[in-house]
Amino acid sequence: MHTRNTPSGASGAASAIVNVVSIAGVDPSGGAGVLADLKAFSALGAYGCGVVAALTAQNTQGVAGVHVPPTDFLRLQIDTLFGDVQLHATKIGMLGSAEVTTTVAERLAHWQAANVVLDPVMVAKSGDSLLARSAISAMREALFPQAFMITPNLPEAGVLLEQRAPDTVKEMYRAAERLRELLPLSSERWVMLKGGHLPGNDLVDLLFDGDRMVELSSPRIDTKNTHGTGCTLSSAIAALLPQAKGQLHPVEAAVRHARQWLLGAIAHAGELAVGSGHGPVHHFHALWRRSQKSP
Repeated sequence: MHTRNTPSGASGAASAIVNVVSIAGVDPSGGAGVLADLKAFSALGAYGCGVVAALTAQNTQGVAGVHVPPTDFLRLQIDTLFGDVQLHATKIGMLGSAEVTTTVAERLAHWQAANVVLDPVMVAKSGDSLLARSAISAMREALFPQAFMITPNLPEAGVLLEQRAPDTVKEMYRAAERLRELLPLSSERWVMLKGGHLPGNDLVDLLFDGDRMVELSSPRIDTKNTHGTGCTLSSAIAALLPQAKGQLHPVEAAVRHARQWLLGAIAHAGELAVGSGHGPVHHFHALWRRSQKSP
């Protein structure tokens, strides 16, 4: 995995609790974006930090507006945080524009960011667009070289590959191979291709590093409360990657753990009552049940 130097002023001592940052948009309903990422980090034992790359006016039913902050301030957020806090992983989510995408890529390269998990967010669960078309090439050319792992869903894979989205598991295999070709070939990089858009009763995801193709399957959970599942999965992986060191196949172990935790969060989403559209998953399903059982 990538390493980075400890920034000036930060402690070089190893910490039992890893620090993870989300660079993404803000969903006021808390189901996606930075707020959801922070919940995932916390639920999985990581200390969460956040850099705001975009603001949205959004709820469980749709996106009413998007505001992108000036890139100078975005750069200042990143540099101020990375200059002080030793970050063990970085999750990238909604960036909104080509200028924001390029700025994030430049600063990640400058700070040699570790374990960058890139979720190429393009469309909200409601169908609203969250990424300008002009930003897609910037993502491929500037941001992909900084990514340790990319986590597109099938429609996003189709856009990135400039072809129709895969609609069978066989086509997913070929798409995963082509997506891996977009990442640097000289070092360990991974593609996590999410197959949730395929029909059927099973969910199939593919994890591929250019050599090993791991097929991950699980039963589909019947619920409308799936807002932010992509954000939540990628942030869970980012939280778990630095904690999986020393395990056999650490990347696969982190992804399997993240998927299992997310399936629980989806299964318990009905315990929440947030909005009337696509509700959020229950990030703290395990923790809150334990606390409620305590005397």
